[in-house]
Amino acid sequence: MFKGSMPALVTPFRNGALDLETLKKLVEWHIGEGSHGLVPVGTTGESPTLSHEEHETVIETVVTAAAGRVPVIAGAGSNNTVEAIRFVEHAARVGADAALVVTPYYNKPTQRGLIAHYTALHDCADIPIFIYNIPGRSVIDMTPETMGELAKLPRIVGVKDATGDMARVCDTRITCGTDFIQMCAEDAVAHGFNAVGGVGCISVTANVAPKLLSQMQEACLAGDYATALDLQTKLMPLHKAIFTEPGLVGAKYAMSRLGLCSDEVRLPLTGLADETKAMVDAALVHAGLL
Repeated sequence: MFKGSMPALVTPFRNGALDLETLKKLVEWHIGEGSHGLVPVGTTGESPTLSHEEHETVIETVVTAAAGRVPVIAGAGSNNTVEAIRFVEHAARVGADAALVVTPYYNKPTQRGLIAHYTALHDCADIPIFIYNIPGRSVIDMTPETMGELAKLPRIVGVKDATGDMARVCDTRITCGTDFIQMCAEDAVAHGFNAVGGVGCISVTANVAPKLLSQMQEACLAGDYATALDLQTKLMPLHKAIFTEPGLVGAKYAMSRLGLCSDEVRLPLTGLADETKAMVDAALVHAGLL
């Protein structure tokens, strides 16, 4: 169920409020373009600036709009275990297929604390859980050994890995087993990630180019890495341009250029600088999207 290209969905806004009609249209568009799943309310969905009520509204809207046609992995992370339990329980209640839980940021738990946090979330609801390991944002890094301990729990099923470390994929296969689902979180290395044991990418760029990303992932899953490399080469300038500033801002600007949604973001994020917009425009042309 969990493989291929899964957009880490942006959350559209209009005049500061959730734009749920546009969100529903994006779900339809992504399914039509071949995305293999949807991941609402991650960092790309501006989770830090959504209220709890908005967070839950977005999850429920996406689950309802997807209607079982593709799996939905609901963002459900917090550095407060009680809040994360609320989000995991809500994701299970509204019918999400899995929950994505980031390692607790800012309060820097030990590896022992990580095990306790994820065990509590595992035990709170009957829903598969993906660990989101992103040391660049959360400061802490879950080691492969810790992940291996958590993988013994039946509903800890995989990881969204944002380390960018290809050797880590092999290490995780050893500690967690070959059935543990490894999804890349870094678009620029997704091709190589699959070559060493990954099965897909939870992607920012897939907000903009879902068909190309799904084709690239399908080529990897079929073992056709030459075709996948050609697609990755076509997409690389877009990956780089989108992440010149915070990735969700770049993605929303690119989507606005394609008429998909507004480029509106919430403070403390701001719109792209003009020179970054020019980079994104050029990358859209390179990818054949503009």
